Amino acid sequence: MNERKTAITVGLLFITATVTSILGGSLIASVMLSQDGLLAVSANQAQVIAGVLLVLADAIAVTFIAILVFPLLRKHNEALALAYVGLRVLEAVAFVIGSVSVLSIVTLSQKHAAGALDLSHFQALGTLLTGMYDWTWIVGPLIFFALSTLPFYYLLYKSRLIPGWLSVWGFIGGVLIIAQGLLAMFGISSMLEMFLFLPIAVQEMVLAVWLIAKGFAPGTRGDKE
Repeated sequence: MNERKTAITVGLLFITATVTSILGGSLIASVMLSQDGLLAVSANQAQVIAGVLLVLADAIAVTFIAILVFPLLRKHNEALALAYVGLRVLEAVAFVIGSVSVLSIVTLSQKHAAGALDLSHFQALGTLLTGMYDWTWIVGPLIFFALSTLPFYYLLYKSRLIPGWLSVWGFIGGVLIIAQGLLAMFGISSMLEMFLFLPIAVQEMVLAVWLIAKGFAPGTRGDKE
């Protein structure tokens, strides 16, 4: 695959990853956070499973992004390029583990609805699996993804494969996501969470459009130096 085709494919994968992550996470969260608790899962199995499939599609997309850009990034720093690939793979693994925990909750809700488990067992297992899902969501997109942005945008800036302002925007957005992840890990809820997430979300869509329209442009940053 030549660099032009790689750029278009990566741009489309960025859009796919963002859309599937937001839609999949929203479909799952709207049921998991219901006041009916895990009982809502039994009544909305199709929605939850659809959300899981979208999250798994996100996992595939982020893995292929890393695989496709690795040959370009390794020319400038192979260790950092490998670090980027490794972090994105870990992000995908977190998504898979979280998806399995959600599907386990679906099975658990079915058993409970059929009267196969008493309430105390249901609550204990349900709480454990829900906690596992919550932590994988924090560790995956808010930690592994956030950390992956640092070597990624550093190498893009160094290589001048995209405009410098776009690389800097992505790097800053990654730092903000790390802050969001740390807040989430320590259970600190803040109105700032959306503002911390927004810069990288918008930046990735701008990057995707840039790659599809312009591709990678070695030797130019698109700014004055």
